[in-house]
Amino acid sequence: MPNGSELRVLVSWSSGKDSAWTLYRLRDLFQVRIVGLITTLNRSAKRVAMHAVREELVEAQAQAVGLPLRKVWLPAPCSNAEYERLFGAALQEAKAQGVQAVAFGDLFLEDVRAYRERLLESVGLMPLFPLWGQETHRLAQEMLEAGLEAYLTCVDPQQMDPTLVGCRYDTELLRRLPPTVDPCGERGEFHTFAAAGPMFAQPIRVSPGEIVCRDGFVFADLLPQDQQA
Repeated sequence: MPNGSELRVLVSWSSGKDSAWTLYRLRDLFQVRIVGLITTLNRSAKRVAMHAVREELVEAQAQAVGLPLRKVWLPAPCSNAEYERLFGAALQEAKAQGVQAVAFGDLFLEDVRAYRERLLESVGLMPLFPLWGQETHRLAQEMLEAGLEAYLTCVDPQQMDPTLVGCRYDTELLRRLPPTVDPCGERGEFHTFAAAGPMFAQPIRVSPGEIVCRDGFVFADLLPQDQQA
């Protein structure tokens, strides 16, 4: 901890349940000051990468948690080298503004963690993994029991039933998942949008809109309440 003061932390924000739960957990930690969220968005579609969540919904999340949102705009397609250049530049800017660490919602994938550690080391920031190593069946139940509300925005049809896209993430959905699918979707089986829970001052009301297949995945376009039919 620098000079015994609060560690100034950005939360890597995918818009999903694990990001939201990471924020919730971090707020319980002594000597940690959360100063904002950082998210990557597709520049042409104006949506979160992979989750395909609309920019305005991520902005609504940031407002509901009371934190500024730092956006990193990515081209489509985006090479890994280009991602590292753009995300690294955003991290350098954050560091210059006093940020000291970035927190991620990763659970158990060692290669993903090592990649993030290398990326942050290159810009002199500390990586934090508040959820690391938790048993994911127990973690999923803990989230739901605490009132976390989320919806599936993206499904890998090679790993699970594509008709579950757009569904609410709840105990019934967990019951319907194949045993090969991680209940938190850590291996990319599905992605979510967190709409309510103890980390939010107010819920973000959404409903699933158009279902589309793209690049081997199935996506549900979540619509803000004011755009529902």
